[in-house]
Amino acid sequence: MESQSSLPPSRHWFDRFPRALPVGIFLLITAVTLVSVTAIESTETKRRAGQLRQTAQVLASALQRRADAHEAYLRSGAAVFATQQAVSGPLFQTYISQLRLDSDYRGAEGIGWAMRVDRSELATVQQGMRRFGPSTFTIRPLPSEEHAYAVPVMYLQPDTERNRRAIGYNMYSEPARREAMNEAARFARPTASGKLVLVQEGIDGKRAGFIIYMPVFGLGDDGARQLKGFVYSPFVARDFLDSALELENVGDVAVRLYDRAVAPANLMAEMPIEEPSGSVANEPVRVTNHAWVLQVEGPKPSTLSAMSLLTLLFGMLVASLLLVLARILTRQAAEDRQALEFFEEQASIRNSLTRELNHRVKNTLANVLSIVSLTRRRASDLDSFAGSLEGRIRALSATHDLLTQSEWGTTPIRAVVAAELAPYVQDSERALELSGPAVELAPNDALSLGLAIHELATNAAKYGALSVPQGRVAVTWQLITQDLARIEWAERNGPAVPQEERKRGFGTDLIEKIVAHELRNPVDLRFEPEGVRCALILPVRRPAEFAMRAGRK
Repeated sequence: MESQSSLPPSRHWFDRFPRALPVGIFLLITAVTLVSVTAIESTETKRRAGQLRQTAQVLASALQRRADAHEAYLRSGAAVFATQQAVSGPLFQTYISQLRLDSDYRGAEGIGWAMRVDRSELATVQQGMRRFGPSTFTIRPLPSEEHAYAVPVMYLQPDTERNRRAIGYNMYSEPARREAMNEAARFARPTASGKLVLVQEGIDGKRAGFIIYMPVFGLGDDGARQLKGFVYSPFVARDFLDSALELENVGDVAVRLYDRAVAPANLMAEMPIEEPSGSVANEPVRVTNHAWVLQVEGPKPSTLSAMSLLTLLFGMLVASLLLVLARILTRQAAEDRQALEFFEEQASIRNSLTRELNHRVKNTLANVLSIVSLTRRRASDLDSFAGSLEGRIRALSATHDLLTQSEWGTTPIRAVVAAELAPYVQDSERALELSGPAVELAPNDALSLGLAIHELATNAAKYGALSVPQGRVAVTWQLITQDLARIEWAERNGPAVPQEERKRGFGTDLIEKIVAHELRNPVDLRFEPEGVRCALILPVRRPAEFAMRAGRK
């Protein structure tokens, strides 16, 4: 009877998956590192955003200081011109020369005087300017019906070709300028215009600019305060922005100046950089009573910050070292466990084989004792006893050899039959036929079949089909159920079998008693006239029942 090995003890998950622990440690350290890097980068992003806000505030302050300097010049001019009956060319020139404009006035196109001229006085003023100034002086465009007066540019210093383009231009005709002048006159304070293009830019000019107006009031004929005109400074927005940036070292940032609100149409000036980050800081600026928005954008970070790189490199180094260490330890643990399991399995196999061997030896000795007992009863002398006993012991030995080769596992029917009939196959005059599917037998059943085939072959060699040249023996087998096989022995072309009452021999008793008992199924043995026929029913064993041996193989 086959013994089954006990199931292996349940193993921990890290024994079943030896790579899971190292990989898990590596992924955990990597995740912690990435979280740390993310936190550092988030802090770094906030720091850069704070720096951008600070830079925007610094630049806004610089713009305010630059505008305040221009406002101071315009206020002084307004104070001078308010005391004069009229602002003539020599007076304006004297005022400009006394100002001694220095580097603080950078960013402006200059300082000009624009006179308030009623519609009825346009021709008189124009003729007077041509007499004492440029002979081509022309007020343009003329005021529309809805405007009672014009505010043409009378003087603009420095006297350059660019500034001469603005002489005579009626600034009150343009909405942005008119709005700024009206507000300046209403509150009697310097006021900047919105986004516009200076006349100095020419017809095709596109650079955005603005103008700061300071109203000049005098006393009319009736003694009431009356607007005389405006001292003003025109600016190109980009030049004004550049002059403000000169006051501060802000580093590599993009700067944009918007009129009132951030919108593409309101962009007045821009200082771009090659790779902007997309992170911006907006700072509102109020320059001479006009709202601007200063936008600062930082450069795109090329790589991670130094702290993030150090953290990432250190984290990946630690993760890699722990991965290698954990892998070495788990592999060593797995090898130790496999060695322990191997020794336990060998001990279990030895114990099982020892029990199995004891069982086989007992069965074999019992068969030998039965064979000796039956042989002795029917032996007439010592020679016949020894001869019969030797043949049967040899049959057991042949089958034992097969079982030893299969390590006492399952043995094919064909191998058992071929081993017992081997002595007769060498005689070419005798014909043996073996046919049947591949069927496996348990060790005990193989021994019983071997004894039965030996007895049938011995009887056929003495008295039956194997005793004459023309005799034939056919051994066939087939599965009759999933667990049972039927094997048939059939002789033909041998001597006729006597049908009178026959004395029972040892072979008959061995087959019908010992073999039938061992096989646990009856044996159908017939002595028919044409030859002996024997049918045996054998249990079929499947290799799966011997998994211990299969695993060892």
